Amino acid sequence: MSPIPLSCSDIAADITSKIDSGEYQAGAKLPSYTQLADLYSVSFSTAARAVALLRDRGVVVGSPGRVSSSLTGSDAVSIAVRASPYPG
Repeated sequence: MSPIPLSCSDIAADITSKIDSGEYQAGAKLPSYTQLADLYSVSFSTAARAVALLRDRGVVVGSPGRVSSSLTGSDAVSIAVRASPYPG
């Protein structure tokens, strides 16, 4: 039996936990959609939807599709992790 693929909600939850744990720092760039798709073994569109969920929830800020100086490729995600409004 094949493993159940992750949903965009599952990926968004995992990225949120990585932000909460400090693995992704405030102001840090997220991996590109392609990198996220490879990391989670999902399609490009599932990775993009996960980032869109995070943007809609106010967890990350920015706009997709812009190439950041720290990322390469046309699908680079120029989105920074939003600083927490709550003191540490």
